[in-house]
Amino acid sequence: MSAHGLFVTGTDTGVGKTLIACALVRALTARDFRVGVLKPVASGSLRTPEGLRNEDALALAACANLGQTYREVNRYCFEPPVSPHIAADEANISIDTGLIAGDFRALAARADWVVAEGAGGWYAPIGPRQTMADLAAALPAQVLLVVGLRLGCLNHAALSREAIGARGLPFAGWVASAVDAEFARPRENLAALTRALGAPPLEVVPHQIPGARPLLLAQAAARLAP
Repeated sequence: MSAHGLFVTGTDTGVGKTLIACALVRALTARDFRVGVLKPVASGSLRTPEGLRNEDALALAACANLGQTYREVNRYCFEPPVSPHIAADEANISIDTGLIAGDFRALAARADWVVAEGAGGWYAPIGPRQTMADLAAALPAQVLLVVGLRLGCLNHAALSREAIGARGLPFAGWVASAVDAEFARPRENLAALTRALGAPPLEVVPHQIPGARPLLLAQAAARLAP
């Protein structure tokens, strides 16, 4: 495998993982890299004439430049908006991290970068005994942590970083995502996060408003791919 790999996880659900992953993919393609994407497990999907389709997976696919089919982006697609392990159980499906790792390697063979986005947080379950952490461990990828800037983020970020380190996985860094427009003392919290996570954020993403121009994480991309 020659491609660089990133697994995008978050301190919780709803912290902007897809927003950040898409913005990073745009920035990498703008630098003329061949970029493939994976949203290997997704729940909360819509029925279409082509089958189930997940909004996050479609967003990622629209930013990449390898011409992937939907199936190449999203192997496990579930309709109900519930935890993946519940959706998989209801569909009588067992999520196989080995198959997802194979998808990753197939993309890596024709890409410079492969960006995979998890579902939920680091320990979100994907089966009776497996979590997103197990999926990340199956991939040859560094872990990028999206920290949602809201009350409680200091604890969630520190716990997530410690858990990533406990698996012995390489840590690419973190991106601050201003999900709460009313978040108090953001500067002080960013300083505390920098101390807790051992490095400043690759980028700080301001609160996004509907209709804003597509986000481009040029600074983060430049730091990850100098």
